[in-house]
This record gives sequence, C-alpha cells and structure tokens, in this order.
Amino acid sequence: MSVDPSAPTKKGRTPIVIQVLVLATFVVILNETIMINAIPRLMADLEITERAAQWVSTAFMLTMAAIIPTTGWFLQRVTTRRAYGLAMGVFIAGTALSMIAPTFEVLLIGRIIQAGGTAVMMPLLMTTLMTVVAERDRGRVMGNVTLAISVAPAMGPVVSGLVLQIGSWRWLFALMLPIAGAVTWLGLRQLENVGEPQAGAIDLPSVALAALGFGGLVFGLSRFESGSYTEPLLIVGAGLALVLLFAWRQTRLQRTGTPLLDLRVLLSGTYTKAVVLMAIAFLAMMGSMILLPLYLQNLRDLSPLETGMLVMPGGLAMGLLGPTVGRLFDRFGGRPLVIPGSIGIAVSLAGFTQISLTMPYWQLLALHILLMISLAAAFTPVFTLGLGALPMNLYSHGSSMLGTLQQVAAAFGTALVVTVMSTRSTSLIADGTDPTTATLDGMRLAFLISAALSLIVIVMAVLLPNRAAADPHATPEPSDEPETPELVKN
Repeated sequence: MSVDPSAPTKKGRTPIVIQVLVLATFVVILNETIMINAIPRLMADLEITERAAQWVSTAFMLTMAAIIPTTGWFLQRVTTRRAYGLAMGVFIAGTALSMIAPTFEVLLIGRIIQAGGTAVMMPLLMTTLMTVVAERDRGRVMGNVTLAISVAPAMGPVVSGLVLQIGSWRWLFALMLPIAGAVTWLGLRQLENVGEPQAGAIDLPSVALAALGFGGLVFGLSRFESGSYTEPLLIVGAGLALVLLFAWRQTRLQRTGTPLLDLRVLLSGTYTKAVVLMAIAFLAMMGSMILLPLYLQNLRDLSPLETGMLVMPGGLAMGLLGPTVGRLFDRFGGRPLVIPGSIGIAVSLAGFTQISLTMPYWQLLALHILLMISLAAAFTPVFTLGLGALPMNLYSHGSSMLGTLQQVAAAFGTALVVTVMSTRSTSLIADGTDPTTATLDGMRLAFLISAALSLIVIVMAVLLPNRAAADPHATPEPSDEPETPELVKN
C-alpha cells in the first residue's frame, strides 16, 4: 500500500516501524558497552592479559568501522524487513556464540559477529525515519531515537556491574539472548517495507578499501594506548591512504550510479557542517567517557559499579530530554538548541579541567549532567538538520557516513585523551613528580584539549541554518520516483 509521509506522524504518534527499530537499536547498542566491567573476569576465567581482554571492545569497534560504510549501498538493495531480519539474526548468532565461547578466540569471533549486526541497525533506523516521517515531525521522532541511543550506552556499564555482582560474564550474553529474540520476533511481525529495493552490483574493491581503510584507521588509533607511537602512526597513515583511495574510487563510481558510499552527500553544506559538528562532539563525549572512569576508579578508588552509578544520571538525563528537545526543534528550529548546547559542551569540559583528589562528587555529577544535557540539545537537531538537507535517495548514504565518522571519532577521541594523559604523566614522573599527581595532571591536560576542540563545535553550531532544506546540488540527477514511500507488508 502507498502511504503519504505525513500520514504516519499524527500528533503525538510515532510510526510503528520507527518504534520497532528504536527498540531493536536500544538492544544492540546496550550490548556495545555492556562488556566494559567484565575485563577483570575475562582475564581470570580465560587466562588472558589485560591488553588481550580489551579486544572484546576494540574488535567490536573495528568491525563497526569496517562495515558501516557498506550499509548505504546495502540498504538501497534489500527490503526493510530483510535488512532488519539479517541484522538481528547476525546479532543473535554472535550473542549465542559469545555466551558459550570455550576460549577467548571464540569469544572474540562472537563479538565481531555481534558488531556486524549492530552496524546495520543505526543506518537502517535513521534512513527509515527520514523516509516515513514528515519534516515537521522529525525533531520529535528523532528525540525518541536519541533516548534509545544515549540511555543504552549509559545503562550498559551499570547493567553489567549488577550482573557481574551475582554471576559470570556469560550471563551478560545469556540475558541478552531472549531479549534480542523477542525484539526480532516482534519486529518481523510488525515491520513494513519502506520503499523499493534498487538493482546494482556491489563493487568488491570498494568493500576491501573501506574495510582496510576505516578499520585500519580505527585500529591504528586504538594502538596509541600502548605508549609507543611509531607503529600506530604508520598504521594510521596506511589507513588514511586507503580511505583516500576509497574516496577516489567512489567519485569514479558515481558516474555509473553505483558507488558503495555516495560522497555527493558532502555537496550539501548543511550536511557537511552537521557531520563536522557531530564528529567533534562525539570525540569530546568519548574522551570524557574514557577519562572519568579512569579518574574515579584509579584515583578516587570507586568500584566499577559505583562509577557506573555516578555517570548513569547524565546518560539518563540526555536520553529523557531527547523527546523534549525534539519537540522544541520542531517548534523553534535548530539554532536555539544547538548553539546553547555547544556552549554547554565547552563549559562542562572546561569544568573537568579542575578535577582534583578532593573534588566533591556532586560537582562531578553536575558537570557530567551538564555535558550530557548539552550533547542532547545538539545531537537531535544536528542529526535532523544534516540528514534533512539531503534528497531522499541519499538518506541511506548520509546515515552511513554519519555512522562511519562516529566510529572514527570515537577511536580518535580515545587515542587523543589516552596519549595526552600518558605523555604528560610520564614526563612529570621522569621529573620526579609522584605518579598520582602526574596522572591527575595528565587528565587535566587531556580535558583541556577536549575543551579547546569543542570550540569548533560552537563555530559549526553558529554556521548551521535554523531549518534544513534539501540541497538539489547533492542529488546526482532528478529522481523519477514519487516522494511518497511505498510500504509493503511482505
């Protein structure tokens, strides 16, 4: 049946297709952070080093970075139901394998399979939302999406902390399995197809370049934690070279209309500004997510569960404010939200530069909540403005580009703060400073650099328009398809 885009978004209602995809996305993103507290258990049970145990997170991030660039092409070639079924089926298979993993290597394979399913869900959700939701209601619906994608990572460490208090790390997967199964069953019952798949062969050299380029870039950035810089710099350089080669190949393939990732999304000035703002804001957020647990556990002697409980209110505030921010965006536009939000990000990061061994916990809590609320004020409007500036036939590619750059920004943010902190603290220890003071000073410097980078977020926020209008220059050619998406039950 054919449905007008304005029809599904009656006042106060979110289309069922979006509700299902938000629920599934919440489940898979919760899984992304649920292993953070399990590292010590993995080291003991599987007899591995801390460096090896960290790969349960690193491999997940690498797989996401390698696969997300292909999702723009993939989502244009399969139906919504098939994309959903494949993504959740792969995720469930990875979860089951991780749960029964007899060795660390098998666990790692399970996590990689999980990430393969997770990588499809966010672009699928964003592409479908932009297709079926009328422009006037996108802020409200995108706010509900923000609730899912921000509450889930905040809840991950807390949930894992509670589970690990009473059971094995395997229970993290055992509890996830029936939930993912129920969500998949519900989705396949309720989900409708949006649009019609397009024919087109996949360019295998592009797939290889994307996997090696973006994967190598993220891997090289993650290696900076080792304290040696020569090897990571070489890997990052090789990754960048392959990414540039990937971009060159996409521009050549655009002439035939079959690029793996259509770079013409960058011809939209609004989208490009939104991408830059999102990447740097995400970088700053990931930096704080790495530094705060290190500070609270290593210097303030809090347990992982106590740390999770302290940072959870900020994540909950960010998520719960998402729908409100979305409604405000629909009413007033983006600038009244994004500009104050970007300033709040800079202020909160500047506040973290004052951390000490005696800083009251309520001040840390207040700064973290300010950071998360500010990110909520920025993320929902920027997602909506950026994708809304693209024509419908580029939504899937725009979503894939955002997802890819988020993974790279997360890796870069982690590498940046860890490198700055370790370099500064090592230098101070060599000069005779005690290790605790040196580490604290290194953390302050890392927060200072994050705060300085957040000034770019303010500049991008000022340059963004209040409302998005699709840029016709971003479209390769006028589309003959009707604007109304086709929804088919089977």
